[in-house]
Amino acid sequence: MSNYYKKNMVLAGMDFSNHSVEDLRALVREILEAKIHGISFSPYVEGQGPGTQIGEAQIRDRMKIIQPHVHWVRSFSCTDGNELIPGIAAENGLKTMVGVWLDEDRDHNELEITNAIEIAKAGHAGILAVGNEVLLRGELSEDELIDYINRVKQAAPDVEVGYVDAYFEFVDHPRVTEVCDVILANCYPFWEGCPADYSLLYMKDMYRRAVQAANGKKVIVSETGWPNVGTPERGAVPSVENAIKYFINAYQWAEEEGIEIFYFSSFDETWKVDAEGDVGAYWGLWDKDGNLKYA
Repeated sequence: MSNYYKKNMVLAGMDFSNHSVEDLRALVREILEAKIHGISFSPYVEGQGPGTQIGEAQIRDRMKIIQPHVHWVRSFSCTDGNELIPGIAAENGLKTMVGVWLDEDRDHNELEITNAIEIAKAGHAGILAVGNEVLLRGELSEDELIDYINRVKQAAPDVEVGYVDAYFEFVDHPRVTEVCDVILANCYPFWEGCPADYSLLYMKDMYRRAVQAANGKKVIVSETGWPNVGTPERGAVPSVENAIKYFINAYQWAEEEGIEIFYFSSFDETWKVDAEGDVGAYWGLWDKDGNLKYA
């Protein structure tokens, strides 16, 4: 365990009462300077969103901001320029969980699959994440999803292939769990209305339910985070202090138990408001302009 964590075991995800917000900001900076495992990376800037064609220069500019603080990035798509992310990440010494976006557009799914396989053949895929919450959104059947996963596994036999969804979907869909090499579980106490004071305990329970469903396969927390602005989700209240505490708790737990977490997210993204309400724009560790929010 690093000296940082030994020095701050008193926090242990439990008692922040003797620490000012400025103390907590200093801890966030120390954690980031030591590097976190991974982060969800979208290279969009203000006014952009899914469907925007992203250029290489913009990806490099956005990645330069986060590169000193992470070991892995997680992309979400293999089209519209997002297919350039894994190669650029490799140039910067980072590994990529390559996201393959699937939805009801079967023709577009084929393009995503084709590009993902090319990325794997180029040696730039650390993990292939085939699909993101398509079962949760009800956009594909279980059989269709399994077929996509198997096709990618056959085409990229040397790369671990998994599927990203809410932790409980792996409990509810054991056939999908069985076909995955690795379980990629999204764990969001916020979206289930959990008050911040109990959020770490709740996330631990989410993770352990996924582990139980995994039957010995590795489980990675593919998304977790806490917004700093917006409308509360029942007992879960967005605030700077709650976001900072959640981040510290998550990475203290990850360090203690050897858990790989991809934090959500790199940057604030205004386009997410349409799907998630006002909180959707404020999940980033950095703001929309690339300024670190919590340190």
